[in-house]
Amino acid sequence: MSFAERHVQLGNTDLKIAPLGLGAWAWGDRLYWGYGGSYQEQDINDAFTISLSKGINFIDTAEVYGMGRSEKYLGKFIHERASETPPYRPVVATKFFPFPWRLTRSSLARALRASLRRLGLEQIDLYQLHSPYSLMPIETLANALADVVQAGLARAVGISNFNAAQTQRAHDALAKRQVSLASNQLPYSLLNRRIETDGTLQVCQELNITVLSYSPLAQGVLTGKYTPKNPPKGLRGRIYTSRLLSKVQSLIRLMQDIGQAHQGKTPAQVALNWAICKGTLPIPGAKNSRQAVENVGDLGWRLSPGEIELLDHASTEVHS
Repeated sequence: MSFAERHVQLGNTDLKIAPLGLGAWAWGDRLYWGYGGSYQEQDINDAFTISLSKGINFIDTAEVYGMGRSEKYLGKFIHERASETPPYRPVVATKFFPFPWRLTRSSLARALRASLRRLGLEQIDLYQLHSPYSLMPIETLANALADVVQAGLARAVGISNFNAAQTQRAHDALAKRQVSLASNQLPYSLLNRRIETDGTLQVCQELNITVLSYSPLAQGVLTGKYTPKNPPKGLRGRIYTSRLLSKVQSLIRLMQDIGQAHQGKTPAQVALNWAICKGTLPIPGAKNSRQAVENVGDLGWRLSPGEIELLDHASTEVHS
């Protein structure tokens, strides 16, 4: 695969990243993902190392992931590679969470400095607003993002979970400060296509804002490993009920058939390729080396327009 095929521009910035990223939500998260049970620090370190070795150079975390542990682990893994020649560091993204006690514009810069300490970095590549729901107006939050760019603490800024109107407001406020809105991180998968119908995807495309699609595998459901008799554990089992899992099975079978036509690609790889073909940059998680290897198998091939149409139709049928 050539450099041009492997790297895309993040919004209007000078950041060049692979068309697939790595999400670190599960790193250190015990409550939702069960860190410390079926996977440990060495497992996520392996996922990090393999992802980088296969060309994944963009990693997304947040201050609330694992209550700061995700950032700490990522910082540790990056530091352990610092002695390489030449030294290599991935493009790193993290997020500001608008807790209700964060009432002033300066709270964002303070939070970013704390994230940088956990990461062991002097500057973040992409700093994002985790949510639009804050006691501060979107314009105030956007100006706080512009502040950290102009202070040299962040190379680029983005948003997450913003709808079409909120995205436009953030974009316009940043534009007044001559700062580009690089990305909008949104839930998007074959089981969640809301951004296609509510106008958010269209606005992002019109404004050249990269859509970073999180949960592109529907938190593991699109891998095919879950069935009505084998649902996800914990909180995910309440979201992906037996009824929904029953309806998903026909979609999984189609993904298996399509994958076989592409030299044995897995349902997960088909799902990620679909998200890329839709013009987004998926950031699936990886808790171990096996998941990391499967994720990167998405690169270097493309679904046909006919296959995308079949997947779209089957996806719609799940929710009918």
